[in-house]
Amino acid sequence: MDYAERLTVPLRWWAQGTMLVASLWLALVVAVPEPLAWAVSGAALALMVALFVTYGRARVAVTGTTFRAGRAHIPLDLVGEVTALDADGVRRQAGVDADARAHLVLRPYLKRGVRVDIIDPADPTPYWLVSCRRPDAIVSAFEAGRARRTAG
Repeated sequence: MDYAERLTVPLRWWAQGTMLVASLWLALVVAVPEPLAWAVSGAALALMVALFVTYGRARVAVTGTTFRAGRAHIPLDLVGEVTALDADGVRRQAGVDADARAHLVLRPYLKRGVRVDIIDPADPTPYWLVSCRRPDAIVSAFEAGRARRTAG
């Protein structure tokens, strides 16, 4: 594994979600019987945890032969240029400079990312735009994978 990261939700989302559930409990406890308030709040907390864990499950990885982003994967042989993007670059690539055919794995809490050009003539997707915490490390992992393929 040359690079791997999970796009987990930030701690502040957990704190804000917990405060939202606590506010829900407070609003309910004065309006309905206490056991019902606890039951509804518990269900809301369980739903929040499930949503955050599911949303933060996406994984970005570069192995010796494959690039994975979320559930999608592509062999490194079909990858062209890989560009590290800062916050403004990601915003432009996802906005005004976007191609509707691009594959996106974006998270609003991660401002930086990479653009991975696809050179497969059979694939209509021109590039993948992927959020990550360390875009330069992903670019380095791609370069290391290419160097190994060239040497081997």
